[in-house]
Order: sequence, then C-alpha cells, then structure tokens
Amino acid sequence: MSAISIFFTALFYLSLFVFLIGMARKIYQYWLTPTPLKIPIAPAPLTQTGVAMRIVREVVLFESLFKSNKWTWIFGWLFHVGLLLVLIRHLRYFWPGDLPEIFLLTQPFKYAAFAMVIGLVGLIGRRIFVERIRYISAPSDYLMLILLLVIGVSGVVMTFTNNHTDIIMVKEFASGLLILNWSNLPTEVYFLLHIFLAFILLLIFPISKLLHVPGVFFSPTLNQVDDSRKKRHISPWALKQEQGHAVRLEQALGKD
Repeated sequence: MSAISIFFTALFYLSLFVFLIGMARKIYQYWLTPTPLKIPIAPAPLTQTGVAMRIVREVVLFESLFKSNKWTWIFGWLFHVGLLLVLIRHLRYFWPGDLPEIFLLTQPFKYAAFAMVIGLVGLIGRRIFVERIRYISAPSDYLMLILLLVIGVSGVVMTFTNNHTDIIMVKEFASGLLILNWSNLPTEVYFLLHIFLAFILLLIFPISKLLHVPGVFFSPTLNQVDDSRKKRHISPWALKQEQGHAVRLEQALGKD
C-alpha cells in the first residue's frame, strides 16, 4: 500500500471509532436527561401512536419547519433528501464482491447530488442574507454548511465532468475497509478532497450541531403525549432516582 492509502485507511478507522463512540455517548446522555415538565407542542397527539406518527412526519416531511418557514423548508428538505439518496447510492462502493442487480436501481440517484448542493447553497444564503438568522449564526454553522457543500460539489465534479476517478479502485478500497482487505486508493485531487472531508465530517459529527439527527427523537416537545389532564407526568429520570432512593431506604432500614 502507498503512504497516502495507509493515511486514509487509518483516518477512516479513527473517524469511524470516534463517530460510533461519540454517538453512543450522546444518545446515552439524551436518554438520561430529565424531562420534569409536560411540554408537548400544541396541538399535540393524545396517544403514543399519534406521537409516533408525529415524529415520522417530522423526520420525513419536516412538518414543523414547513409550518414555520417555507423557504427554509424547501432548501432543508432538498438537502436532506438529496443526501439520503446519495448515501444510498454510495453503498455500492462498500459492498464486497459483485453487486446485486438491485443496485442498478440506484444509478439515477446520482442526480440527487444537485438537489443536495442546491439545498446547501440556499441554507448558506439564508444565514448570510436573512438578518435575524445571521445574528444568531456562529462560525461553526457556516463551517458545517461549507464542509458539506465542498463534499457535494467535489462529488458532482467527479460524476458529471471529465474529472472522473477509477471506480474499480474506489470500490476495492471502500469494501476492503469493511472486510480488512486493504488496497490502494485513487490519487486524483478531487477524490482525495472528497474522501478526506467526508472522513473529517464523520470525525466531528458527534460534537457538532448535526446531532439533531438523533436528538429529534428525544425532544420532549415532540415525543410527549398530551395527557397531562388525565395522567400525572413523572420524568423517567426522576422515577429512576425515586426508585434508587427507595432501595437505599430499604437497605438502611434493614440494617437497623
């Protein structure tokens, strides 16, 4: 293996390790975060089934964003749908051996890269030209959007211009990462930039604002049933604390 292939192989495993450990840690923190108040956003569902459907609509359709701001919804939805389709298409590179015929259906997904880039340009423009959004935007907000935009644009350049890369080498490298059969990767500048920034994104994901991905499922304004008039709300965290106090009290009384 070449030195650059060794570098990117090591970077992939480092990024993947940090991503998995960081995400597991954050999800565990979300799980233990107390929710002492009943604060679902009205109109809220009255049943757990309704809550589940509400979260599905939020994840798939961005329902609350649609009601809030149509322009932000358009660009945000374009980006997320485009990214999802692009990621599905990229699965073929990590598939060991010959590709099943089903992957032929993902070939048109390459055009989703344009939706992804258009969405990102719109979201960046929103932060630059909308005064109230610019006021609350931190440098990290621009950095994440620019990072995603460069990843998307470099992918578009490799796919739709003459700056192609060796797809066979890419597949051998990517699939080899999963089955520990390492090989050299292409050395074209656009490809190296694309894969380097993708690994960096994976590395910083658990400490970035992109954590809204798992965070939406733990938002008490979305995942709570509006039954405060019928049932007393007890935070799972508080219930666990009360149970712990009860156990320690029983142990203390037993000693006496």
